[in-house]
Amino acid sequence: MSIAVSTDTRVKEVSVTEEVITFSLVDGRVVSVPLAWSWRLSEATPAQRNNFEIIGDGYGVHWPDVDEDLSVEGMLYGVPAPRPKM
Repeated sequence: MSIAVSTDTRVKEVSVTEEVITFSLVDGRVVSVPLAWSWRLSEATPAQRNNFEIIGDGYGVHWPDVDEDLSVEGMLYGVPAPRPKM
């Protein structure tokens, strides 16, 4: 017997709280990382965090107010974004 499993890693929904960034994927999985992984989003206002667009056919999310981009792949396998050195 064979069981077919859908693995569609495109973003369906996004939420950002004071603690986590969460992507709900088309295939039903939910991926979350600590908000601190994105220094730009952790310093953003709630309104800026809620102003996003799903990009790249659903494989990423862009926050234009803070110029931040996160991908599903980065959420699954990535590491926190380093702060730029000044």
